[in-house]
Amino acid sequence: MEIEKTNRMNTLFEFYATLLTDKQMNYIELYYADDYSLVEIAEEFDVSRQAVYDNIKRTEKVLESYEEKLHLYSNYVVRNQLIDELLSEFSEFDTLVKKLREIQKIDEEEF
Repeated sequence: MEIEKTNRMNTLFEFYATLLTDKQMNYIELYYADDYSLVEIAEEFDVSRQAVYDNIKRTEKVLESYEEKLHLYSNYVVRNQLIDELLSEFSEFDTLVKKLREIQKIDEEEF
């Protein structure tokens, strides 16, 4: 499994997990976050390996679709890049730095 894909799926899962069904959440979390094999997940839920595989592939598409429509992850990345630039450029302005760090803290608490 590609590390980039694993990282992306874990990140998208963090942003969109609440939009998934319980089964989708369980399968994706076990597969990507806990590194279970398809066989291990199938045994855990008493289903076929193919059923797990199909569900994971569908859920990956769902997560990508949510990101394509809602842009929560990409906006988060851009927002943090802009905040970092502002923190660097205006580091001498204590009040501004404090407010920017508060904004970053809000993002971190949400995700």
